[in-house]
Amino acid sequence: MNPVAAGQLRSATTPGSRPVSWAATGRFGGVSADPFESLNLSTTVGDLQDAVIENQVRAAHLVGVSRYNVLDAKHGSQVALVSAGGIAHECDGAVTTTPGLALMVLAADCVPIVLADQTNGVIAVAHCGWRGLVAGIVDATIDLMQANGADKIQAITGPAICVSCYPVQQDCVTQLEAGLPTGIVSSIIKMSNDQRFVDVRAGVHAQLEAHGIHPSAILECTMENPALFSYRRDGRTGRQAMVIAL
Repeated sequence: MNPVAAGQLRSATTPGSRPVSWAATGRFGGVSADPFESLNLSTTVGDLQDAVIENQVRAAHLVGVSRYNVLDAKHGSQVALVSAGGIAHECDGAVTTTPGLALMVLAADCVPIVLADQTNGVIAVAHCGWRGLVAGIVDATIDLMQANGADKIQAITGPAICVSCYPVQQDCVTQLEAGLPTGIVSSIIKMSNDQRFVDVRAGVHAQLEAHGIHPSAILECTMENPALFSYRRDGRTGRQAMVIAL
């Protein structure tokens, strides 16, 4: 199975420290049938449970492990500290210090994020749409990482819907304006022909930068790329993932 992207995060200050492996999956390389063809990683979209489990195992193997914990994202700010495989229920973030345990964040337009401080052995994942920007999931995830010893955090954002493909209604803009600093709002709301668009990735990056974290990005649009799942494009569809493990 070929991931959309994969790599390792290494410490700039401790060259000999063990690197952290990460990967971003697409929609192909699994066993699910249409409309979830084929590497759907979500058990909540109507796909066959056995197929999803097989797909999740394959995704975990991309980072060299067999144990994994999956976010059950709800567009909020709950973050779990996990040490065993399973599901982080109703959480949009998860943190672990356990070697050999993969964290898996699913998405089909929202921004998936992997974070790591490999020197101190702390990794995390987070799921962020526009509601997550307002809820503060990025801040909450970083806070829990730091509470568990992280102080040199790197981050990568995965495939997500681009600003040109994400028109929104006024109620979304109103909530963003009420919940975010003016500087961030002005950088993520775009206007074209009297229609407002939201750049969620830019908002995530701005929130990471506020913590001194300079993220990398996999600049693939889920709606434009048929090799990725997109809820906005397809409606009933699967979910891809960002995966990371110590």
